[in-house]
Amino acid sequence: MGSEAGRRSVGARDRDEEGRARNARPRDGLGRPLPYGADGVERQPEGVVRGPEETVVEAQALLDAGKPFHAHEVFEDAWKSGPEAERDLWRGLAQLAVGLTHAARGNGTGGARLLRRGAGAVAEWVARTGRERPYGMDVAALDAWAVRLAADVEAGAGPVDAAERAPRLR
Repeated sequence: MGSEAGRRSVGARDRDEEGRARNARPRDGLGRPLPYGADGVERQPEGVVRGPEETVVEAQALLDAGKPFHAHEVFEDAWKSGPEAERDLWRGLAQLAVGLTHAARGNGTGGARLLRRGAGAVAEWVARTGRERPYGMDVAALDAWAVRLAADVEAGAGPVDAAERAPRLR
């Protein structure tokens, strides 16, 4: 795990330099907290402003590596820093990544719910904007992937391999 510089513990909560709550516990590859001092997977930096192309490329690399929790953080940065008109797109993509995260952790109910919610949000954004392939992403294929994975995990597929079941964004 990387350095904990810039973080301090106040009472029972970890805080950043501005005093905002920030959990400094190490995480595994699916974002689950590990005990303090354990070796974890380097976390995505928060609040990074990326262009849409960079967001898609970085998120795909993380998905391919079996790190959907980290991909969700990349999408979340785009949702929070991008244009208001695109926030629903990026939020829906973040929900898809979190759905895969839950499915990989063995939470079929939560995973299926988030996969469907994310796919619905992206589909609603496409219907509203008329942009069927935003930044080259194949929204129809993402929707089909989410529906298939949601059905599989609800049918009791158990924890899925996040890298093996990762979607292709383009």
